Amino acid sequence: MKLTICPKCQSEDIVKSGIIKNRQRFKCKVCNYNFTVNKVGKEIDSYYVVKALQLYVEGISMREIERVLGVSHVSVRNWVKKYNIKSPEKLEYHPTYKVLSHKELCDYVAEGRNLSEAGLMISSLGDKYMLIRWERFRD
Repeated sequence: MKLTICPKCQSEDIVKSGIIKNRQRFKCKVCNYNFTVNKVGKEIDSYYVVKALQLYVEGISMREIERVLGVSHVSVRNWVKKYNIKSPEKLEYHPTYKVLSHKELCDYVAEGRNLSEAGLMISSLGDKYMLIRWERFRD
């Protein structure tokens, strides 16, 4: 069973067509349409909407979300407005993030000093993992 369908003609006759900005590109063999993000009509797949809003709530900027997910920061801003998401308070802590492969993530977590004095969240991102770390601001 194929999970990927053409957003233009709904065909399941899809082939991989290279990688663009570290994301798999697909080509429809029926209508020759190239795409990377699953779209439903003019809307982006809800997976990306939810992931973008989660990252926003965790304190990641809209431009950073754009770079990580490959969706426009304008789309992220529109989703924040649409779902009435409040901007997080940034007081004592600030988030940093890394996008890691499975092995890199295992190595990172195995290093004990990476787990102390900070909060961590790990989220899947296609075949990679995003690690968000909150550190206390230093005076």
